[in-house]
Amino acid sequence: YRVGPVDQFLGLSKEETEYIELKLALSQALTQRRKKVKLTQAQLAKMLNSSQSRVAKMEKGDPSVSVDLLVKSLLVMGSDKKSIAKAIA
Repeated sequence: YRVGPVDQFLGLSKEETEYIELKLALSQALTQRRKKVKLTQAQLAKMLNSSQSRVAKMEKGDPSVSVDLLVKSLLVMGSDKKSIAKAIA
């Protein structure tokens, strides 16, 4: 057995690794913001014209969720560019 970083195991490039980390940071920011403004997943889904299960996927960093949707969702909940930038920094 060899132990090493996940990106090496999966054969990911530096850019691919950074993209995944960016999406995960946005997903975490989404969860934190939703809880801060005291919304349920269902309430956020209604604001986005989406479903609760889609919001759950967004919060878990599902690969089918786009960065655009994550950013849009944060903006819908009142986040500004500065707070989004801080989340991914």
